[in-house]
Amino acid sequence: MTFSYNWLQSFFKTTTRPPHPPTFGGPLKLPKPAKLAELLTAKAFEVSEVKEFGKDWVLDIDVRPNRAGDCFSHLGIAREISAITGLKYIGDTYANSYANLRLEEDKKLKAKDFVSVEVKNEEACPRYTARVIIDVKVKPSPKWLTNRLKVCGLRPINNIVDIVNYVMLETGQPLHAFDGEKLEGKKIIVRFAKKGEKIVTLDEQKFNLCSDVLVIADAKKPIAIAGIKGGKPPEIDRKTKIIVLESANFDSRIIRKGSKKLNLRTDASLRFEHGIDPNLTEFAITRACNLIQKIAGGKVAQGLVDFYPKKVFPKRIKLDFEHVEKLLGIKISKKEIKSILKRLGFKLIEVGPMTISVTVPTFRLDILIQEDLIEEIGRIYGYEKIPSVLPTVSLIPPKRNLDIFWEDSVKNNLKEAGFTEVYNYSFINEEDGKLFGITSPNLIEVENPVSLEQKYLRPSLIPNLLKNVQTNQKIFQDIKIFELGKIFQKPNKEKRMLTGLMLGNAFYQVKGLIDLLLNKLGISNIWYDEFKATPEESRAAIWHPKKCAEIKVNHEEIGFLGEISPRILEDLKISMRLVIFDFDFEKLTKLASEEHEYRPISRFPAAIRDLAVLVPSETGVEEVLNKIEASGGPLIRDIDLFDIYEGEELPEDKKNLAFHIIFQSKTRTLSSKEIDEIQNKIIKAIEEEPEWQVRR
Repeated sequence: MTFSYNWLQSFFKTTTRPPHPPTFGGPLKLPKPAKLAELLTAKAFEVSEVKEFGKDWVLDIDVRPNRAGDCFSHLGIAREISAITGLKYIGDTYANSYANLRLEEDKKLKAKDFVSVEVKNEEACPRYTARVIIDVKVKPSPKWLTNRLKVCGLRPINNIVDIVNYVMLETGQPLHAFDGEKLEGKKIIVRFAKKGEKIVTLDEQKFNLCSDVLVIADAKKPIAIAGIKGGKPPEIDRKTKIIVLESANFDSRIIRKGSKKLNLRTDASLRFEHGIDPNLTEFAITRACNLIQKIAGGKVAQGLVDFYPKKVFPKRIKLDFEHVEKLLGIKISKKEIKSILKRLGFKLIEVGPMTISVTVPTFRLDILIQEDLIEEIGRIYGYEKIPSVLPTVSLIPPKRNLDIFWEDSVKNNLKEAGFTEVYNYSFINEEDGKLFGITSPNLIEVENPVSLEQKYLRPSLIPNLLKNVQTNQKIFQDIKIFELGKIFQKPNKEKRMLTGLMLGNAFYQVKGLIDLLLNKLGISNIWYDEFKATPEESRAAIWHPKKCAEIKVNHEEIGFLGEISPRILEDLKISMRLVIFDFDFEKLTKLASEEHEYRPISRFPAAIRDLAVLVPSETGVEEVLNKIEASGGPLIRDIDLFDIYEGEELPEDKKNLAFHIIFQSKTRTLSSKEIDEIQNKIIKAIEEEPEWQVRR
């Protein structure tokens, strides 16, 4: 935002009244422009450019959003300069000489006889102030006024409009002037636009209004877009004799929303969007009337038309001097702290030896708590004066979060195995649900979806992972990905899942990965049990009917391993087989342990025998594993299921289970004879079951 150096200088005269026309120079001189820019930048007002403009200088100052309410004005920046430099300026509060401007009202004229104000929504417009001036002479502005507007990038129009813009730049309060004779019914109504209403603005732009846009209207039609732009009908021109001057306060969110809706941003909307002190309206309108009397003549009607139902009062905050030292890390004298706060426009009352009560002026919208005051003290005192010291307190490590610990452990192990982590949106569409056997009544619908593609919360991580494969299979043949995220199921169930997939005929490769992963998490007693879902279950639609297993630990199901149904692969046009593991991550973290049982590696070699068993289709893998382990005894180190087959070559309702049986002793090398004897004992035990048969 651009500021005039000479204008800022005019606030530091030894006079009781603003000098107009201004006389540059004077007893209290500001630092030179370059030095002033340096001082402001050091106090959180970065000056991006300083350039000469005729007999003036332009300062391009970057005002932070939290200070827009008071520093989008020359008065606000002058106040900051006073606090930084210690120079006394003439506008330190609204109540002093700058506010006590002499305004001569004509007692024969009453403002309420010329205009009435009605505000339909007091939240949208907390305050609306109006004054009436008659018999004005509209003409070009004096040179000093046009020069200052040009320095700040505004085009002079006529003395009335120029004064309105001048006061906005000076005080930060936008104003607007209406031709009083052009107001239908002598009314000003603040309301939201009605459907189908239109307006033509001062610059001849036409806008179709909607119910989100706040407008200023007369008895018949909108005459301005509130807080943004004036309308053409009540425009000030050379024939204007009666002026209705508006100084209002609007809700920042409503102005921002309306400005965005209309794609129209102005100097006024920029200020209203950031929030303005409602107590500024009267000060600004009085200042404008004073200038109009001096420059354009006219009589000010008696009385202020003022809608202000909920008056805003200054806040009071207790400030603890010890807390100032604790927070800033440096001892600043009480005298210096008080001086800084007074220079910033705060009023102080002693409460105790180490506490003061600070009255915060209403124009400081950013000051809410004690820490905000301390930040101001540190800023003006100078952060560069605070020495860098090492902390003297002991550093206590944060409490360990096991969820994050196991999450990192799982991710690292999968990445080491060549898997890539992906992040997908937590939404699916209705077609995805149908494809995976989940109808819309069983899905949780999002109240305000971004699109139809993101209408429901995902009940599983699998659908979006398969879409990742569908998208990338044309580029990559070797796809190994995983995701750890939340799923959402009715009625109000939410849990974290760990799901990964591998492209190709890789069932046993993924099984080996799972064994390795669970082993590194300290989880033992792992079983793979054949999974057979009933046709009603949604999971039956996902998995291959003959290539899916439940993953169990201590007889509790913790996840699934299997190939995806050929039907789904065909619908998604995925050309290769695809193996997926799907874990309940919350169950994993409960079972995981950093403690690992130490098992010394045997010095003696292991021997492997394969065993194929033909069993009824309903027989569980766990039943056969238990039989082999019980009959084989302690010399069996491990048993791995490496194949399940059901096909035309086998009898109806039969399946073939193939196992690797690993024999090993801790004390000696096993002979072939010993191994054969144990193998025969296992075969005999299996064949004792009526419908079980060992295939030779």
